[in-house]
Amino acid sequence: MMKMLPFLQSGPIGIRKESKDCIEENRQLGNPSTSVAEQVPVCPEPSEDWSKDQVKKSEKQEAACRHSRTSSITSNGSCASAGESPEKGKKGLIGILKSALKKKKDSKPLSVKQIMDLIEENKFPDAAQHLIVLEKSLSIKSEEELKTSQQDIESVYEILKRKVFDILKDSVLLAAAKPDLLQQAVDALKEQEKEDQNYLSESLPDQNMQSRPRKWKEVWMATVKESVETRMKDTRRTPTTENLSTAGQNLLHMGRTMKEDLTVVVQLIKQLYPPEFNVCSTYAELYHNYFASQLKKTAESQLEDKDIYLLLSWVHNIYPNDIRKDRVLAKELEKVKLGSLLPSSLIKELEKKYLGSEEATVKNCLSRCLETEIQRWKKDQEPEKLDGHFHSELAILAIQNIHGGQKRADALSAALGEEISPCLSRELAAFLKSYKDAFEDFKEKNKKQRFYKPILIANINNCRNFRDYAEKNIAEKDDDKVSILSTLSDIENSGFDVLLQQLFAQLKPIYKKFTENKWDSSDEIMNEIIKTTRKYISDFQTLNDPFYKAVIEKIHVHLVKEYIVRLLKRRVSLKSPAQQQNLAQNVSKNAAALEAFCTNHGSQATWLNSALPKLAEIIRLQDSGAIKIEVATLATAYPDIRKRHLEAFLYIKANLTRGELKSILSYLADGAVSTPSGAPLFSNINVS
Repeated sequence: MMKMLPFLQSGPIGIRKESKDCIEENRQLGNPSTSVAEQVPVCPEPSEDWSKDQVKKSEKQEAACRHSRTSSITSNGSCASAGESPEKGKKGLIGILKSALKKKKDSKPLSVKQIMDLIEENKFPDAAQHLIVLEKSLSIKSEEELKTSQQDIESVYEILKRKVFDILKDSVLLAAAKPDLLQQAVDALKEQEKEDQNYLSESLPDQNMQSRPRKWKEVWMATVKESVETRMKDTRRTPTTENLSTAGQNLLHMGRTMKEDLTVVVQLIKQLYPPEFNVCSTYAELYHNYFASQLKKTAESQLEDKDIYLLLSWVHNIYPNDIRKDRVLAKELEKVKLGSLLPSSLIKELEKKYLGSEEATVKNCLSRCLETEIQRWKKDQEPEKLDGHFHSELAILAIQNIHGGQKRADALSAALGEEISPCLSRELAAFLKSYKDAFEDFKEKNKKQRFYKPILIANINNCRNFRDYAEKNIAEKDDDKVSILSTLSDIENSGFDVLLQQLFAQLKPIYKKFTENKWDSSDEIMNEIIKTTRKYISDFQTLNDPFYKAVIEKIHVHLVKEYIVRLLKRRVSLKSPAQQQNLAQNVSKNAAALEAFCTNHGSQATWLNSALPKLAEIIRLQDSGAIKIEVATLATAYPDIRKRHLEAFLYIKANLTRGELKSILSYLADGAVSTPSGAPLFSNINVS
């Protein structure tokens, strides 16, 4: 630019000697395909040894050379002659540039061969531009010339079109590998679309332009669609995944292809096009439509259960969350109303099939779990211990199956999770009833097994896991929850009864000694009861803590109840207050010993602690009014006591008159205590 300053500052236009070489050189630049930059001649620089006179002499000549340069940029190869009118020089630089632009407009179009060369060089937009110029030049030709030239142009157009759209078809592959080549193809497309719009906007379109509009944009749409379908069909590009069916593999390929390709479109291809092409929307809709059409075909075919679940996973979860909400794609896809991959009616049909198959799957798994457990019982092997407690895998495996079914449904949708929940509760309830039946059968038929009791304990411990799961995961409104908890209580109590059966059988003759000896040596008898019970309790420590406390409470209830039974046997009748005082004292001592023993072993049945002391107090009291008050207190603490119980107990107090006895008994009305509110004690005692 600095070297051109002398020319821009020179005076009147003239031609110096050295400019003739420049003129000759420009006359040889007749190839219109040569770029503008290539057509600008390079004039020789003045030698440093020129004299000042020579410089001054050449100022007019340098101005002429400047004119020659400007003309050569816009002419078809010839510099201005030295004989041009001086009026042009007076116009200055602006006039010269206007003249140059006019000459450019009137320049001769490139030949077909030259345009073909541009195509071969992948200069598609240049070729498109020159084809448009050549196409427009036909309007001045004769009919015969027009026919020949039009055929030539259309042939070149077809070649250009084929090359451009071959490249555009592979846009996803070329966007990163050859972005410049892809840009050339896109620019050629833009040129043709622009010329179509220009043609359509003309009030009187040129009748010789019969090939317009060429509708390359429509071809582009069809090409993108073909490209999308080709890539979505080519499953070889996605590595095979183990345990996936053919349908599953196809879904994986299409989903992966759509996500990866749209990422390329958003990041690399979109910027190559003008906004009116709506590139992202176009690609997204085409990928979505193809994916949806193939998914519909798959959904309407015969599918395995796992493929039904997989289809629903794509519809409800993978497609909307992993693809449409992808960090790169979300913003663009939000602008496109893509909708669901499947019609709602077809989704409902698939969901119905899924729920049925899921419930059947869970049912079969639970059945196999129970059968495995039953076979384990028959082997008469000691169960494993976990933290010192006998343990079975049945509850863990069963709950895993129930929870797995719930989790799979939740993963599809919250609605499906809610819908399957009562189905799974129903299956759990049915399973536990089968489990209870199998447990009862084992109890009756395998009493001689070496590890009979440890197996019972392991199964009682199972109930804790089932109960915890039901209480935390099954809604209160679910009708099966009550059934489940009731069945678990039946299993627990059935197991406790067997475990305690032998202990209670051994305690029975010991308790008889109280009445047989009329409570003489009651301390020794109570010590024997405690000693026998302690031996059994050590075996119960392999129960889980809640069940250990429960069985200790059952023992506590039994020990107190059996003691009361002895007091109601009508075997002891004492007339003297001294005898009654002595008996009351023995009962109080025995009660204290029982309470201490049971409490020390973990019993929390504190509600039992006042039963024997209150009975002892009734024995001790001699005033009928005081006895009535104590009876009322007893009835408040143990509302299941009945008149028959009190009458049998008062047999001990032989010094009561008939009137006093009747008055005391009437004080305890059966109607007032007909609905026990606490734990049962007297209601389990039969009075002969």
